[in-house]
Amino acid sequence: MAKLTVGELMPDFTYETPFAKDLILSETVGRAKKTALLFLRYYGCTLCQYDIHQLQARHGDLTARGGQVLVVLQSDPRRLAEELKTPEALPFPLICDPEGKLYRQFSIEPAANKAQLADMKVMAKIAKATAAGFKHGAYEGDELQLPAAFVLTPERELTYVRYAKSAGDMPEAEELAELLA
Repeated sequence: MAKLTVGELMPDFTYETPFAKDLILSETVGRAKKTALLFLRYYGCTLCQYDIHQLQARHGDLTARGGQVLVVLQSDPRRLAEELKTPEALPFPLICDPEGKLYRQFSIEPAANKAQLADMKVMAKIAKATAAGFKHGAYEGDELQLPAAFVLTPERELTYVRYAKSAGDMPEAEELAELLA
């Protein structure tokens, strides 16, 4: 499939979280004014832990005007259920895609090599994550996987598309809050 673009409809899909199965994207996005669908790498990734923490800390700003956040990870749902303990551990769902099917379906490609994966933005973010006490956990999925960010209307129309050029090339919470307004 070709990369998605603004104005297109995000194809519908069924997904699972650590605590629920057979959820449908169209039903989930239909409950909010706009939805940020963020494809990160995996839960053990230091950058991803930091991003998830930032989304959690700024969740009120992200949802203040009727928006919602969904995060896709290459993580195993059982592993995440053990780690998170309860569905209320995070204020947004983590969609589990351990085989990377959604990444492939939406042409979210891995980096060609580690140099492409880690630019100066990544190094700065790793420093912040380390200073905040985040440590690398279990490796899952494709270690070179790049992230992506999409914002959808309730009808799944894409209003924002960003295929990351490095592991740190994702919108900050402030930018996401504006995109969800």
